[in-house]
Amino acid sequence: MDPSRPSIADKRRSFRRLHEDGCFVIPNPWDPGSARTLQSLGFKAVATTSAGFAWSQARPDNGVTVDQVIEHLRAMVAAVDIPVNADFEAGFAADAAGVERNVRRAVETGVAGLSIEDSTGDPAQPLYPREVAIERLRAARRAIDATGASGGQTLLVGRSEGFIVGRPDLAETIARLQAYAEAGADCLYAPGIRTREEIRAVIEAVAPKPVNVLIGWPTDLTVQDLAALGVRRISVGGALARAAWGGFMRAAKEIAEKGSFAGLGEAASGAELNRLFSRE
Repeated sequence: MDPSRPSIADKRRSFRRLHEDGCFVIPNPWDPGSARTLQSLGFKAVATTSAGFAWSQARPDNGVTVDQVIEHLRAMVAAVDIPVNADFEAGFAADAAGVERNVRRAVETGVAGLSIEDSTGDPAQPLYPREVAIERLRAARRAIDATGASGGQTLLVGRSEGFIVGRPDLAETIARLQAYAEAGADCLYAPGIRTREEIRAVIEAVAPKPVNVLIGWPTDLTVQDLAALGVRRISVGGALARAAWGGFMRAAKEIAEKGSFAGLGEAASGAELNRLFSRE
């Protein structure tokens, strides 16, 4: 290992410190190049995006295997000197034993944090029953605890997906997040809550544990506004990947449909990208 680069333990310790006070943005790269770019812009940590990675593999969100994700996490951790949080979907297993086994594999990649969702992928029953979801979170906690704490532990994020799977029940979401906190989650996350009232209610319900808020759409809320509400960290999910795909698709369609290359005028500089990726 290069002694000039932070160790995995260093990254995990610094990641935990970020959650102790204040508010930080944890943007979501989808490959090593986008991760390195975000590091160069001064972000203190990044989080993978299941959707962004899947799209880069020509797959839909939730359409990649655990083996693919494990290799992706290794590459992302190796690419940057800042902590990487893993979007680990629902643990890639329906049963708690499978979640525990897969979380151990994820921890071995060197991630500083990982999230476990309570969504099933089944439109008829989009959320695991609460007690099942709690046991799955406990299994993730056991997997992390089994790695020991001497070098700093991977931070566990408990996610409740009701607002993005068609079950926007704030009381149920809060009850689940409180249960996940009791089961060992270090940080709580309810993607899809949008209003100040919803955000404030979640923060107050799980205090003093930190809350992640997703901002994946244009909004009048600023980082300062969210910090004032008590938000500890802000992620953008697949939004940066969608922005990149949007620029690519607009330029490509203009060539295909109009024979025009005007869209290439907004492309990043090749020289700038070469300079960025020449730094080790």
